[in-house]
Amino acid sequence: MTRVVYVNGRFVPWHAATVHAEDRGFQFADAVYEVCEVRGGRLVDETRHLARLERSLGELGMGMPMSRASLGVVLRESIRRNRVRSGTVYLQVTRGAAPRDFLFPSADVAQTVVCIARPGRMAGATRGISVVTAPEMRWERCDIKTVMLLPAVLAKETARAAGAREAWFVDDDGLVTEGASSNAWIVTADGLLVTRPADTTILRGVTRSTLEDVARSLGLVVVERAFTVAEAHAAREAFITSASNIVMPVVRIDGADIGNGEPGAVALRLRQTFHDVAEIALP
Repeated sequence: MTRVVYVNGRFVPWHAATVHAEDRGFQFADAVYEVCEVRGGRLVDETRHLARLERSLGELGMGMPMSRASLGVVLRESIRRNRVRSGTVYLQVTRGAAPRDFLFPSADVAQTVVCIARPGRMAGATRGISVVTAPEMRWERCDIKTVMLLPAVLAKETARAAGAREAWFVDDDGLVTEGASSNAWIVTADGLLVTRPADTTILRGVTRSTLEDVARSLGLVVVERAFTVAEAHAAREAFITSASNIVMPVVRIDGADIGNGEPGAVALRLRQTFHDVAEIALP
């Protein structure tokens, strides 16, 4: 099947999906994005994803390129044309193409909108994954979902070199912020679910927010506070959340087993229950 990509109002073959050389997303990372899970050909948590997209754009002084309803049509059509039943759909909005200048271009410059739907899901929940820790080296507005992801790329490569799937950033105080592409969680000895507060140091993950709803539905308690690497090593369980991972158990951190070194019961239960609570869009 020929993959197609949405670029600025047109669906084009993947090999022809291009943007201008002076697009500000390419030159300045002056862009934001969202990744939505696709399940059974339907969007998961669409409302929260598009709300976060609008917030991220607003924090950078950009408006929405079209209404949320219109963006929803783009997302669905991308999924349909690529026949994605299980996977993700990626949406990116940049400030547009203009002669290179650090200053914003004039207001009449059209934003660039790209949407890519991909099949597949990251496997491994039955075995769990390993993570490594890495020094926090990102900017101070990680709450904005920008395409400025070089620190995450470097951390992911460090993880891969160590045989791990994900990296957890650790700040100067020895506290875990979040994963390179996920939110970080631990389950304490007394069963509390702990994750860092969603301030400017981390992204308020959509899956993270929905998981809080899932936890409440199961009678579990979520505590928003920072935790140390030592606490994570001593935790009963650890896991990450993201649109592509849903809930993924973490069984090793920096080579040391968490709990008994196997996926924990709480994480697996949260994963199993997640789509009973998440918003599943109409086709």
